[in-house]
Amino acid sequence: MQVDPAELSPGEFADRIRSAVDLDHVSVVVIDSLNGYLNSMPEERFLLAQLHELFMFLRQKGVLAISVVAQHGLIGSMQTPIDLSYLADNVILLRFFEAEGRVRQAISVLKKRSGAHERTIRELRLEPGRVSVGEPLTQFHGILTGVPRYTGTPTSPSQR
Repeated sequence: MQVDPAELSPGEFADRIRSAVDLDHVSVVVIDSLNGYLNSMPEERFLLAQLHELFMFLRQKGVLAISVVAQHGLIGSMQTPIDLSYLADNVILLRFFEAEGRVRQAISVLKKRSGAHERTIRELRLEPGRVSVGEPLTQFHGILTGVPRYTGTPTSPSQR
């Protein structure tokens, strides 16, 4: 369901999610993105309390909750408008970086609440009809900064 934060208060939004879970037996909730939700709240502390309550409700109901937080800045230093990592069981970071004259994407797992998790940074490729995750980007340093330094041997255009 598409929601305009200007037309629906955060409380009404949370209530719709609860109703969808209880009445329609929704098992997956995706909030893309929390930035609109944040902009609709007068004060950040109220947003955190409301999101904490909503995510705890979803967890108790066994609902998979996926939330997206867009960061400010594409390359170099990035900032998140709000830190919700303490509410999340898992945190996955998608990051743009430049290499060999191309804009590329990296994926990494920053947090996994239970069990071991992947600690490497890998290239993420979104192509028509498929998503692929490449080998660890071991020949780069600084990918998470958005301005990596290549430490490997340059490849020819035919090897890319």
